[in-house]
Amino acid sequence: MGIGVNEKTDEKEFIWEDLLESRDMSVISLLHGIQERFDYLPEQVLREVAEKTGTPLIEIYRIATFYKYFSLNPKGKYKILTCSGTACHVRNSEQITDEISRLLNIETGSTTEDGLYSLEKVNCLGACALAPLVVIDHEYHGNMTPAKAQQVLKSHNGEVERHCACKNNSKMNHEG
Repeated sequence: MGIGVNEKTDEKEFIWEDLLESRDMSVISLLHGIQERFDYLPEQVLREVAEKTGTPLIEIYRIATFYKYFSLNPKGKYKILTCSGTACHVRNSEQITDEISRLLNIETGSTTEDGLYSLEKVNCLGACALAPLVVIDHEYHGNMTPAKAQQVLKSHNGEVERHCACKNNSKMNHEG
């Protein structure tokens, strides 16, 4: 039985046989499988990796914190990425990231309390012609402005309305 991408499960239901298909699987490969399963690396599962592989826990954490792909914290159901690459940066992507952070009432790199949204700033999304760029669950929103960011969030699945500062906020004045 393989690990399904985006398959979520309880840490207690974790089945090692799913990952240990090969005896010579590296720790990084195991961590990739765990990240795909849980969308982050739960502490208890990392302890089990250390125990099952004979790798010191500190080494597991060194690997987990070295690679940007891995996360030690749960991510939201919806992942919002803002680009900070050169093309986006010169077109004020920082303002867009700040606006989304303010609207969702979270810091960059964190998740809303209800677990719906995570906000990450990335170095480049590879679509410079669309700069500045925001991606919400693989959906690209180009030529973004703070006002457009507000509209995109308001329209995203309607769920953002529960905790977004953008609902019924006609006092906000943004150019764009």
